[in-house]
Amino acid sequence: MNNRQRNYCVLMFPWLAHGHVFPFLELTKKLTKRSNFYIYFCSTPAILDSIKLSDNFSLSIQLIELHLPSLPELPPHYHTTKGLPLHLMPALKKAFDMASSSFFNILKNVNPDLLIYDFIQPWAPTLALSLNIPSVLFLTSSATMGGFLVHTFEKAPSEDDGEFPFSSIFIHDYMKPKFSHLVDSSSNGIKDKDKFLQCCDSSCNVILIKTFRDLEGKYIDYLSVLMKKKLVPVGPLVEDPVEEDDHEEGMEIIQWLDKKERSSTVFVSFGSEYFLSKEEMEGIALGLEFSGVDFIWVVRFPSGVKVKVDEELPKHFLERTKERAMVVEGWAPQMKILGHPSIGGFVSHCGWSSVMESMKLGVPIIAMPMHLDQPLNARLVEDVGVGMEVRRNENGRIEREEMARVIKEVVVEKNGEKVRRKAREMSENIRKKGDEEIDEVVDELNQLSG
Repeated sequence: MNNRQRNYCVLMFPWLAHGHVFPFLELTKKLTKRSNFYIYFCSTPAILDSIKLSDNFSLSIQLIELHLPSLPELPPHYHTTKGLPLHLMPALKKAFDMASSSFFNILKNVNPDLLIYDFIQPWAPTLALSLNIPSVLFLTSSATMGGFLVHTFEKAPSEDDGEFPFSSIFIHDYMKPKFSHLVDSSSNGIKDKDKFLQCCDSSCNVILIKTFRDLEGKYIDYLSVLMKKKLVPVGPLVEDPVEEDDHEEGMEIIQWLDKKERSSTVFVSFGSEYFLSKEEMEGIALGLEFSGVDFIWVVRFPSGVKVKVDEELPKHFLERTKERAMVVEGWAPQMKILGHPSIGGFVSHCGWSSVMESMKLGVPIIAMPMHLDQPLNARLVEDVGVGMEVRRNENGRIEREEMARVIKEVVVEKNGEKVRRKAREMSENIRKKGDEEIDEVVDELNQLSG
């Protein structure tokens, strides 16, 4: 029987962050539309409840609940990184690792032809192997980030070739402490970097990665050499903006944008899982005000924290900017906003999904990375020409003059036309290619499953 004629059962198992869950979900949808896969999607009830609200699932996708053990400081609604206070992240990782026996039971009951897993659970492919189930790692971060990390882990600082071979990709001095924390963070006595490397080693010959060759070809090739695996890009995995939306708040934003001139407004968002300090909020607010550009700013606070937005912002900021600004707390329809013709720039933390969305929709990026992979993604954004990074001072503080300068250059001024044109070109290339990458993914997975 030809591989393409057989149906395969795949178990998807992402880490508990929405920046990981939704790429896994988008890949799931594309596989069920294009090929002969039946997908089980495994995560915590907190995660699954949130994606049930935002998606209609096909008959080829079945959700499976993974119940984490109860920890006093980690009630079930915290079994996700969304809204999770930063100090509880180690507890979440600990509980996730402790759920390995529950996951083993799921593996035995489902008995999939293939497991597709994430970067921080090396026990998942080990358990799959014990049941003779092949498994593949799916990286939801950039190849630039992956290459930089593996290079950093495996090259000693004293080596002659210790420098990353692509000089445009580096960590600013003021970001190095946060990057060191990423490299050295741990749970249950095991560093995350060691878990990551174990996950890479356990993947069957290939590793899937959320990117595309036109953007990261040289980084894909370099990471492939470092990992001694074939890297298969799956594309940007960006869903098209939904035309209908039941959120009244979302409609209010779109109606507000309808009154603005074309490409006149910036969208400001730092993701669903990073919470700005009061100092950062003040710096960003003053930068936006000083720029003179219209803006929509989505501000978020940890789950359960009661604060008043106006008290976190500079005194009288909302009053001074009310004619040209909309400040939204908690949620906004990001794809619909970025796709609106009035949007001329995206002030972004450069989370990888946000970078992909901005590129697909042709919106130039004003890069303001905060932590994790974001500083490296920001360097890539600037290097390929689809955005500009806002530099901080030597103490890592946001300066309003610098932020305002970059916003005006990217959105308004003549010398920003090169960035705006490059963003449009990147969008056109992504749209022309469609789901080309998925064809190769399907071929690879069919071979592994078979």
